[in-house]
Amino acid sequence: MTPAPHRSHTDDLLSFIAASPSPYHVVASAAQRLEKAGFRELRGTDDWTGATGGLFVSRAGALIAWYVPEDAPAHTPFRIVGTHTDSPNLRIKPAPDTGTSGWRQIGVEIYGGVPLNTWLDRDLGISGRLALRGPDGVPRSRLVQIDEPLLRVPQLAIHLDRSVNEGVALDRQRHIAPIWALGDPREGELLRRVAAAAGEDPADVLGWDLMLHDIQPPGYLGVDREFVVASRLDNQVSVHAGVTALVDAATGATQPGFIPVLAAFDHEEVGSGSETGAQSPLLERILSRSVSARGGSDEDWSRALAGAFCVSADMAHAVHPNYSERHDPDHRPLPNSGPTVKVNVNQRYATDSTGIAMFTAAAERAGAPWQPFVSNNAMPCGTSIGPLTAARLGVTTVDVGVPGLSMHSARELCGVRDPGYLAAILTTIMVGD
Repeated sequence: MTPAPHRSHTDDLLSFIAASPSPYHVVASAAQRLEKAGFRELRGTDDWTGATGGLFVSRAGALIAWYVPEDAPAHTPFRIVGTHTDSPNLRIKPAPDTGTSGWRQIGVEIYGGVPLNTWLDRDLGISGRLALRGPDGVPRSRLVQIDEPLLRVPQLAIHLDRSVNEGVALDRQRHIAPIWALGDPREGELLRRVAAAAGEDPADVLGWDLMLHDIQPPGYLGVDREFVVASRLDNQVSVHAGVTALVDAATGATQPGFIPVLAAFDHEEVGSGSETGAQSPLLERILSRSVSARGGSDEDWSRALAGAFCVSADMAHAVHPNYSERHDPDHRPLPNSGPTVKVNVNQRYATDSTGIAMFTAAAERAGAPWQPFVSNNAMPCGTSIGPLTAARLGVTTVDVGVPGLSMHSARELCGVRDPGYLAAILTTIMVGD
């Protein structure tokens, strides 16, 4: 691929990230792009009989989308790209209004593996969703995104903590509450501010899933602008690549030889154990129902799975120049050298030789490079949704990811070329050329 398509892809990625500060916004952004490409949303209470073309189901912070070519037999195998919509961050507590020593503060809970020092002294906004009173007693949902510098977690001055540069950990329990005003706590103040931003009456708010996000916009870095820097690269790089690939597979000149599927789960950063996580039956039930809706039998469902292939796409580690001893000495991925194929013999990743062969063959057809990744034996290995999906569906799965630095930080980094490389490979896999 030439530089121009890569920059075009990453420009679009940055727009996607800026519009998606929470998992619920990720789903909305993805759904908007799918609908523009002709996909239509199905609800669980709808009749799916005979449904073909581009289809998707959204549930809170998760989205499952697929494309059924006309006249595709019910036993047509799936080509699945698995990703996740959530990122480590600070989430607002149910009773948020707090404070001390003359400061008004907001109570937050730590979500996922957050390097807390990266959230210090950053300008923070609020995003997520509100659950509101609806007609006939049925609650309705409303997204909210406040890209204003409302809050800040102030770092203690070095004069008051001379050990700050000696690796002393931030106290996770007492000192994480962001400040946002002077004075005593005012009960209901946060709710009133957020409801006003959403154009809703605070009295109609029955609950919320709200979180903080860094309001600094995503952008480019480096002497040649060769790096992407943004919040939530893990894992919106992969969600965006998956949406791009699915749309390209559905609208390209060549009809896919498979049923291409995008599975964007929530709560991966805390174990995937929820109704919208990879451990849930969500994907299995939707794919099974899609087979039945096209007149398929249990045998057709089994055949579709037997020929299926899954790519679990999540961010990976590039070798860190200041901590190279933390990496495997023979596996040192770098940005702009292609996505990594992640291997762990203890099944923290689901990759095996069959999966490697299928992914690398697609990379060759796409004209995209790739790199192997293995963790240092002396360091614990992360994991992904790959093993969960492989175990639940029993399909061949390969774990891959764009290599980057500062994973889980409030602001991460990757190469400008790699997101486009990943999307090109995923498109090739979905189409089946």
